[in-house]
Amino acid sequence: MTTSFNMPGPASEPAPVRPGRKLGPIADTVSSSHRAWLEPTRERYLASGRTLSDLSQKVLAKSKLSELLRGVGHYPRWEVIHRLAGELDLPNWPLYRLWKQAAMDAGKSRDWVDRSTDGTTAVATARSGQPLEHWALCQTIADGYLAYARVFLTDHAPKTAVEDTFAILWLCFDEALASPDIRRYAWNILRATVKAKANYRDERPVLAEAAFDTITVRDASLEDQPTRLAESMELFTAISKLPDAQLDVMVLRRLCGFQPEQVSDLLGIPLAAVRSDERHANRFLDDTIELPPRTGGPTP
Repeated sequence: MTTSFNMPGPASEPAPVRPGRKLGPIADTVSSSHRAWLEPTRERYLASGRTLSDLSQKVLAKSKLSELLRGVGHYPRWEVIHRLAGELDLPNWPLYRLWKQAAMDAGKSRDWVDRSTDGTTAVATARSGQPLEHWALCQTIADGYLAYARVFLTDHAPKTAVEDTFAILWLCFDEALASPDIRRYAWNILRATVKAKANYRDERPVLAEAAFDTITVRDASLEDQPTRLAESMELFTAISKLPDAQLDVMVLRRLCGFQPEQVSDLLGIPLAAVRSDERHANRFLDDTIELPPRTGGPTP
C-alpha cells in the first residue's frame, strides 16, 4: 500500500514563484518507503526558493533532478541525495536512514547501497545535530508508539516503523514545531508509517496478529484460551472497521491498555475528544459484537 506522509499543519506562506516549468507531482508508482524521504525533500525544495537550474550546477543535471524530485527513473544514489541535502540544508542522518530503507525495499543490494555512498557514509550515519526538542519528544512517546505499532505489525517491523517515524519527524521538524500541536503532528506520521507497512483486508488494516498477545488471552486458562482468542479476533475485526480517530483511541485503550489521559498525550488531542471517540466507538462495537471484559493497565 502506498501512503502519503504529508502532514496537516498551519497555513504557510505561498511558495516562491519560479521561472520555467512547474515541478510535476510525485509519480503514483513511488513506494511508501521512497515517499517517506521524497516528500519532505520536495517540501524543503519548494520552500527554499531555489530553482532546478540553480541546483543542477551543484547536484545533478536539471532533467535528472526533476525526475529525482518526482520519483521517476532509476532510484537515486546516496551521493546525489547527499549533495542535494547539503544544498537544501536537510539533516543527513534521518535522510540517509530513510533513503537506505527505501533502497532495500526497491531491491537494491547492500553492496549497491555501500558503493553509492561514495565516501559519505561517516557523515550520513553520524547522528549529530539532532534537535534537543526532537530527542526529548521521542523519549517521551517511544513506548506508546511501539505498543501501537505492535498491534498491526510483527517481528522487527514495529521497531522499524517507530524509528522511521522519528526520522521523518526530524526531517520535518521545523514544520512540526510550527504546527498547532507537535504531538498530533508526530502521531499522524506514525499512523501513516504503520498503515504503509500493515496488511490489509477489504481496505482495512488487519489486527488479528495481536490476538495472540493480549491480556485477555494470556490470562485465560488453557481450556478457555480458544474461546478468548475467538472473541479477541472478533473484536479486532470490528475495531478495524472504525474511522481512523476512533480506531486509534480503541487500539490504545482496549488493546494496549492505556488510560484516557495517556491516550490524550500520545495523540495530541483533548481528553474530551478521547472520551467522545471512545464513546462513539463503543456504541458501534456494542451493536456489532458482544464485548469481552475490559483490561486494566498497559500490556507489558
